[in-house]
Amino acid sequence: MAIVLGEPGVDGLGEVVGVLREWQDDGAPMQLHPGDVGWFWRFGPEATAAAVRTWSRDGRILAVGLLDQPDLLRLTIAPDAQQDEELARQLVEDVTEPGRGVLIEGKVNVEAPMPALVQDLLSENGWDVDDPWTPLRRDLAEPVKDPGVRIEVIGPEQAHVRTAVQRASFDGSTFTDERWHAMAAGSPYADARCLVAYDGQGNAVAAVTVWSAGPGRPGLLEPMGVHREHRGHGYGRAITVAAAAALRDLGSSSAIVCTPSSNVGAVATYRSAGFQPLPEVRDKYRAA
Repeated sequence: MAIVLGEPGVDGLGEVVGVLREWQDDGAPMQLHPGDVGWFWRFGPEATAAAVRTWSRDGRILAVGLLDQPDLLRLTIAPDAQQDEELARQLVEDVTEPGRGVLIEGKVNVEAPMPALVQDLLSENGWDVDDPWTPLRRDLAEPVKDPGVRIEVIGPEQAHVRTAVQRASFDGSTFTDERWHAMAAGSPYADARCLVAYDGQGNAVAAVTVWSAGPGRPGLLEPMGVHREHRGHGYGRAITVAAAAALRDLGSSSAIVCTPSSNVGAVATYRSAGFQPLPEVRDKYRAA
């Protein structure tokens, strides 16, 4: 059977999220997580569906890609198909040729599992290696200690607090109350939580969203931020510890996060919260 490149449509997003859940494993390399799709859902279900690509054979999804940007495809592959040569060659053709409707012309990036055959084939086709990212993981077998600050789980009534911290943490953030509600209405958010940390004066100082992939599977932190006016006081560590505790409560086996290796402050924050760095990962890119 031929491999079919497709778009799931809004009605097919549930199947895609379900497949991504099944592929999550503590022994697997850092890969696209259902929480990544959940975080993108802040733009609405139609935009999310338009950003997702699937590769299927005989009706079974073998690979899923999320166009985080028109020039960035975040790709993951079924564990038993990562060395499938037919699939790998099809993926390379589809991401290389703009007419296939995956990536645009010019400089583009592909994030894919490091051990997958598609990595080698992209290199053979002239794709270069981009800057490194550091994945980090915290095992959740043991209880997580108290983070030492007040933490609140954010519901619809407090959405404005969560979005305000996000905008104060990331320059250029477009996270609005409307987008929070769109995100929260998405199917991945059923197993997600938004947390906000407060200082002793009641100021909202840090925030995180955590995404479970189901009991016994790794959960994701995406995103975590500290208010620019409250940095340097340990709130990043505190909200990260709280995130790990929330994922443990949701049944996650571990908590995972990924940040550019150049962001040494973020790496240090996650390590201080009990996360251990894993081998670096790198996108492949095609120059313009």
